[in-house]
Amino acid sequence: MLRTTFVLTITRHRRLLATLVVVMIGTACTADGEAPGSAPSPPDDAPAITVPPEAEREARLTLAAEFEGLYPAIAAPGRLVEVDLVARESVIDLVEAGPTTVWTYNGTVPGPQIEVEVGDTVRATLTNELTSPTSIHWHGIRVPNDMDGVPGLNQTALAPGESFTYEFTPPDPGTYWYHSHTLGSEQLDRGLYGAIIVRNPAEVESFDVDATWILDDWLLDETGQIIEEFFDNHVAMHHGRYGELVTANGEPAPILTVRPGERVRLRLVNASNGRWYEPRFDGLGARVLAVDGQTASRPVRLDDVTLAAGNRLDVVFDAPMTPGAHAVVDGVFGADTPLGTILVEGDPVAADHGTLPLNSSVPDWAAAAALTPDIDLTIEVGVDEDLFARFRFNGRSYPDVAPVHLEQGTFAKIRLDNRTGVLHPIHLHGQFFKVLTRGGVPVDEPFFRDTIFIDGQEVVEIGLVPLETGQWLLHCHIQEHAEAGMATVALVRAPGADLPELPDLRAGHIGATLTAPEGDMDPDEEILP
Repeated sequence: MLRTTFVLTITRHRRLLATLVVVMIGTACTADGEAPGSAPSPPDDAPAITVPPEAEREARLTLAAEFEGLYPAIAAPGRLVEVDLVARESVIDLVEAGPTTVWTYNGTVPGPQIEVEVGDTVRATLTNELTSPTSIHWHGIRVPNDMDGVPGLNQTALAPGESFTYEFTPPDPGTYWYHSHTLGSEQLDRGLYGAIIVRNPAEVESFDVDATWILDDWLLDETGQIIEEFFDNHVAMHHGRYGELVTANGEPAPILTVRPGERVRLRLVNASNGRWYEPRFDGLGARVLAVDGQTASRPVRLDDVTLAAGNRLDVVFDAPMTPGAHAVVDGVFGADTPLGTILVEGDPVAADHGTLPLNSSVPDWAAAAALTPDIDLTIEVGVDEDLFARFRFNGRSYPDVAPVHLEQGTFAKIRLDNRTGVLHPIHLHGQFFKVLTRGGVPVDEPFFRDTIFIDGQEVVEIGLVPLETGQWLLHCHIQEHAEAGMATVALVRAPGADLPELPDLRAGHIGATLTAPEGDMDPDEEILP
């Protein structure tokens, strides 16, 4: 097992270094934003992917039919859960140098964990006591479109002193999170995020311990204060802003204490601006039960998934009967960065927990790999007239978008062609999707997700059956990439209805000002994350 983990980690590390080298070379950035070149061809032994055109319509109907039953039936109305969230400046203790000034919900980082059951209605009132406008996005939850929290698209940002009440009934159990969706490169980095857990009452007795770790990284100066150059040309053109201090729930390397024999569900949330994680659990036989809140049809090896910015992983394991401490580390770059410790101690409990609560309704969708994509989205990077970085979907940089058109209940296949040399975790609001192919090769992920990690110069195809109508953002969850224009809009219409109207995004969009504190990008600069 150790040998396998080592090889996989080094492989990812080498692939990362290769993509970093081509950030400015492979994309050949020009002042008008064009990025010539194409993604690598599939390997020679990749299976042929062809389907007779006349068979496509029938295949799509079959795929949509297979999708039915993936989500649970609409639950009976439950409780009304009312939450007051106040966005304000606070201080927390992160390092010995002194208290760190942060932005918080209700004075803590992360903000309060909201816990509901399927069928409960959340009524969350946000009050803005910051000096900046703000809003909340309920990441991964299928909320009504006007509750999604994207300024200029489906909400007006709250000015300082204003309040707004979000109300929605989460239809899907799982691990989700809420965070600012205004000036994300700054506001997430300052600490505006928290978890929202939607429980399935039938699963409560499946686990003895159910805990959440929200991972984040912090870039601090020698006095323990956040370095405030949040959005400059360097981080925009690279992999976003990275900090040197990694925390879970605002604490460096916390300890989770469990008893021998207990079955543990540890929900991991990546709230970092750009950093991704490859969690490794020493000696615990940990597996992944759910990705982005969506339960898998079979347990997944940790080696087979990445916790990219915005992603969530529900990790499960049975605590060994022998007491001891088990390190949880991040394997990216082979650095084994400490994330926390699982401490097994105390009186043992019965170790017979039965089978894991899996989702047997996840469709296979293997046939979808052969279908022609309905939508092609090409990701490119260039520079504007001021030589500042701009990312583009199909040549358009947010808020100047060419929206994607989807129909409720109809299968759609989207091809994401990353022609840049950097990594992108692509997040779709309001819908879940399944990864179909990578680099032209079919993949078998036994789960749906809302955020997909795409390597530099990689082509990924996804399939979905949209259920929520409205205007939904699709964007890179590296906050600095999104601020540099890497976003577009999916317009989802009901069958037979007109497309939702695309608002004037420029009128309501609140974008960060890109700066170049050390000068403009140098095409000959050594590229580092």
